Formats: sequence, structure tokens, C-alpha cells
Amino acid sequence: MNIRRRTILAGIGALGLAGPAQAGAKINIVAAENMYGDVAGQIGGGLVNVSSILNNPNEDPHLFSASPSVARNLAGADIVIVNGADYDPWMGGLLSATNAPGRVVITIADLLGRKPGDNPHLWYDPMAIPDLTGQLVAALCAKDPANAAVYKRNGVKLLASLAPIHARMAAMREEYAGIKVTATEPVFGLMAQAIGLDMLNLRFQIAVMNGTEPSPQDVGAFEDDLRNKTVRALFYNAQVTDDLTTTLLNIAQQSGVPVVGVTETEPAGLDYQQWMTHGLDGVDKALSP
Repeated sequence: MNIRRRTILAGIGALGLAGPAQAGAKINIVAAENMYGDVAGQIGGGLVNVSSILNNPNEDPHLFSASPSVARNLAGADIVIVNGADYDPWMGGLLSATNAPGRVVITIADLLGRKPGDNPHLWYDPMAIPDLTGQLVAALCAKDPANAAVYKRNGVKLLASLAPIHARMAAMREEYAGIKVTATEPVFGLMAQAIGLDMLNLRFQIAVMNGTEPSPQDVGAFEDDLRNKTVRALFYNAQVTDDLTTTLLNIAQQSGVPVVGVTETEPAGLDYQQWMTHGLDGVDKALSP
């Protein structure tokens, strides 16, 4: 965690950021996804205005269609946070269509060295929010030097709040490494990887994520894994469902395979830390003897 704190303090000079915002004005931040907007709010507090484009956990993010109001928000944004890795490809066109001199764009995929074709659910990568924190604190300090101490302090506080989550993940890896699990989509995949779980049926998951039909062989293998209890848990994305994923959910329930619900959008009433903790609680509940 000390490395991350140093990143916050040193990162201010590392970005080619635009000059300070107008004195006394709140900094406008637009996040493509609401978990990043939550983090921005925790760091900026009352000194920033934050809006998130994808913020409804009951809707399929893959079916999102941008409205004129989204373009207007982006036109007035001082800082924009994008997931990248082709998860929110519509953001590229919106940013190109809105001329905003001095706007800073932070792309999570770039921070993590991810590219299109990689698992795009980057908020489940344990390093995503620490890396975002360092870049966002640097951007806010450059935009609003008078309140730099506030942003740095809030950044350090946020990183400290992540430390118990990272420690718990390390402990879970000691306990659960190598346990076979499966999922209807690779939403929780990066967190499962960090815990050391052995994720099966990846071809099926990628097909569902990309909106294509899984092969009959992959469907059959998935069903066999559930019926034979080859896997100890099924991670189920309730935001992206169809007849096939619902059938797999039913087979898991009938076979006694625990189901762990996951979402692609931060649920209402939870902050990022609580959301991640809730996900780890689900893993513990499913895999504990």
C-alpha cells in the first residue's frame, strides 16, 4: 500500500494535464461506469460533480444506447473515466464528437495494460481502483491545486479502505486456490483469478459476452459440469440472461451447485468497497465447507 500512496504523490507530475480549473468552480467528472464514478466521488467529495453513464444494475450494459444528454454531459466534463478494452466502445465516438479543450480522459484498460480481446470487466481486477486513484488524484490536483491536499488525503483514505479487501483475497487464495468453478459470463473472472480459482467453460462465457451462440459441445460440457458437480460454484450474471443461461441456473440449483450472483454495475446503496466485499462474501458462502 505504501507504493500506491507514493504513486498518488508522485503522479501529479507524470501526466500531461491541462491547467487549473476556474477558481471556486466544482470539477465536472463523467464516468462511463458507476463504480468509477463512485471512486471519483470518494476522492473529490464536495469539490466535484460526478455523473455516471451506466448506473442501473437491472439493465444489460451491452444494450446501452447513448442519448443526447450523455453527449451534453461529456461536452462539459473536465475529467472523463472510461473502462476501455472494448467494454464501452461507444465512448470513443462520443468523446470525438464533443469538443472540450483541456478535458482529461483516464482509461482503465490503459492503466492496466489491457487491450481489446482481454477480459473487459476491469473493475474486478484488484489493481484497477488503486491505479485509477493515483491517476485521478493527479488529475484533480492539476485542475485544482488549491485543494490538492484534500484530494491526496482522500486518495490515501480510499487506498487504506481497500487494504482489508486485498488481505482477504490473499487469505482466500490460500484456502481456495485450484477449486473448479464456472460462470455464465466472465464478469467475475479477474477477481476469481486473483483468488486462484480454476474457471471452467471459458469459451462458453466469451460467446455469451459477445452475444454469439455457444457451440453445442460447449453447452453440453457446461451442463455436465453442473450435473456432475465438477464445479463447486456457478457465477451467474443476472444482468445478461437468456433461455440458455436460465436453464444453466436451474440445472445448478437442481444439482446443488451454489450460485453466486454477480453484476456489471455497482448496486444502489453500496460503495465500491462494500460491493467487492459482498462478492467475496458470496464466494466464501459458496465454497466454505
